Amino acid sequence: MNSQATPDRPVRRTFLRAGLTGAAALGTGLTLAASPASAASPKSHPRPDTPDAALRELAAGNRRWRTFHERHPDETPATRQALVSGQHPFAVVLGCIDSRVPPELVFDQGLGDLMTVRSAGEVLDEAVLGSIAYGVLELAIPLVLVLGHQSCGAVRAAVEAEESGAQLPSHIQYLADQIRPNIDHTKEGAARIDATIDANVRAVSARLAAEPDLAAKVAGGQLAVVGARYELSSQRVHRVDS
Repeated sequence: MNSQATPDRPVRRTFLRAGLTGAAALGTGLTLAASPASAASPKSHPRPDTPDAALRELAAGNRRWRTFHERHPDETPATRQALVSGQHPFAVVLGCIDSRVPPELVFDQGLGDLMTVRSAGEVLDEAVLGSIAYGVLELAIPLVLVLGHQSCGAVRAAVEAEESGAQLPSHIQYLADQIRPNIDHTKEGAARIDATIDANVRAVSARLAAEPDLAAKVAGGQLAVVGARYELSSQRVHRVDS
């Protein structure tokens, strides 16, 4: 996606706002400057407005989730009513469609806290890229988290299709084609699938961080693009190093 700035950007942004707006395990190694808030938060607690703060909030929520101390925040009638007038989420989570990894549960977050974008294997296309860009550029979200997970079926399908030479049904082949360049050929069998899950997260994170508009935010300390992985066996989210 070519996200270079153009002269019509103010008009486009006005249209988008009018139409759409009404350390823990993750936090290590980030010390970045704050980004300006684009709107007052309707929540009773402060909205994380730096990459570090957003990572700490996600890490704390995942700790509650995996230790069975969930708070189920931001579900009250007052919060629901406050959100009618607008949203101010603090993180974009790009995750897989897998029903076992819903970001709001995995991070113990509530209404208006996360902007979630989901595609099989975290595959990027224009709709996914545009959705993430909207969160960052229009809502001043300071964190994009790319969340892979243990036992990813999309990654398994891509690896097995490459090894067998089989053609996958219909649009599923498109997903495999996008994941295939990230297959880790240094491993074999189940280890190859597992290593490719991490390699795919790294590749998707790198591509997002290189998008011109997002890269400018990263360079200015207003945004972090972070790769992470959810372990189904322990419910723990941890960083995937680039």
